[in-house]
Amino acid sequence: MSTPTTTQPPGNSRAVRPMTAVRLVAQRELNTRLRTRSFVIGTAVILLVLAGYLLLQASLFSDMDKKEVGLAGQAAGIEAPLRAQAEELGQDIETTQVSSVEAAREQVENGDLDAVISGSGADLQVLVKSELDQELQILLNSISQNEVLSAKLAEAGVNPSQVLSEVGAAQVSVTTIEPEDPERGQRMAIGLIMVFLLYMSIITYGSLVAQGVVEEKASRVVEILLSTVRPWHLLLGKVIGLGLVGLSQLLILAGAGLVMASATGVLTLSGVAMSAILWGLLWYLLGFFLYATIFAGAGSLVSRQEDVQSVVTPVSMVLIIGFIVGLNLMIQDPEGTGTEVLSMIPLLSPVLMPGRIAAGSVAGWEIAVSILLTAATVALFTWLSGKVYRNAVLRTGSRVKLSDALRG
Repeated sequence: MSTPTTTQPPGNSRAVRPMTAVRLVAQRELNTRLRTRSFVIGTAVILLVLAGYLLLQASLFSDMDKKEVGLAGQAAGIEAPLRAQAEELGQDIETTQVSSVEAAREQVENGDLDAVISGSGADLQVLVKSELDQELQILLNSISQNEVLSAKLAEAGVNPSQVLSEVGAAQVSVTTIEPEDPERGQRMAIGLIMVFLLYMSIITYGSLVAQGVVEEKASRVVEILLSTVRPWHLLLGKVIGLGLVGLSQLLILAGAGLVMASATGVLTLSGVAMSAILWGLLWYLLGFFLYATIFAGAGSLVSRQEDVQSVVTPVSMVLIIGFIVGLNLMIQDPEGTGTEVLSMIPLLSPVLMPGRIAAGSVAGWEIAVSILLTAATVALFTWLSGKVYRNAVLRTGSRVKLSDALRG
C-alpha cells in the first residue's frame, strides 16, 4: 500500500505569486542542469560526431563526384570530346597524361586514378582497379562509337562532321506536369535531420522530467518544496526549466550543424535550413510540453528510480513507434496519405510535421490544423497530468494506481 503523506502546503504558499514560483523553480532546474558535466560533455560529444560526419560526407561527395582519368598513347586524342561530353552531362572528370599503362598501374591500385585509358578512339582499352564507373563507361562507349561511325561515313564519302552534328542535335522532347525541384534532395535531408533531433530532444528531456520528479519524491525534497509552492507551480516550473535546457542544446546543435554543413559544402540551402530550425523550435516547445507533462505525471506514480521505466515506457513507445513508422513513410513517400495522417496526430505532430515542412511537402492549412490540435492536446494532458501529479507526488511507498491518482 502507498503511504499518503500528511504534509500540506502552509498558508504562506499564497504569499508567493504563481509566476514568481514557476520562474524560481524553472531557474533552479535551468541553472542546475546547464552546469552539469553530463550536459557539457554530451553536447560536446554530439558536436564532434556531427563535425566528423559532415567532414566525411563532404569528402565522400567530393570523391564520388570527381573522376581522375589517365590517358596513355593515342588515347590522348579523346581528351577534348571526353571533357565536352562529361560537361554536357554534368560530370566532373579530370584527365592526366601518363607515359604508359604499366607506369600508371600503381596509381590505379592506390586510388590516385580511377581509370587509365589507352588505344585508339575506335578501340579504347581501360584499366581499372575493380570495376569501371557506369557513367564513365557510357561516355567512353559513345566516343568510341562516334569514332567508328566517322570512319565509316568517311569511307562512304559522306561528311562525318555534318552527320554527327545532325545526330547530336536530335533530342528527346520531354513535357512535365510538375516542374522538378532541384532542392528536393537537400530539403528532404534537412527534414529527416530535424525529425531525428526533435525526437531525441523530446524523449531525452521528457525522461529527465520523470526522473527528476522521482528523485525529489524519493529524497522527500518535494515535501519541502511544496511547503512553499503549490504542486502545479512545481510541475510547470520543472517542465519549463528542463524544456529550456533541451532548447538550449537543440539551438547549439542546430546552429553549429548549419554553420559546419554550409562551410563543408554539404548544405547549400542555408535559408531553408534556417526556416526548418525556426519551425523546429516551435514544434519542440509544443512536443516537449506535451510529453514532459505526461512524463511528470507518470513519474509521480512511483517512488524509486528503478520503477521509472515501468511507468514511462508506454509513453515512450508511442513516440518511438510513431518516429520509426513516420520516418520510413517520409523516406518512401513524403507526400503520401500515411505520412499526412500520422503527422496530423497530436502525439506525433511535433516530430513529423516539422520534417514535412522542411521537405516542402505540406499545405498551410495542415500546419495550422496540426498546431491547433497539438495545442489543445497539450492543454488536456497538462490538466490531467497536473491532477495526477498533485494527488500522487506526496504518496510514498508502492506504486500509486493511475485511477487512484485521477480520483484523488
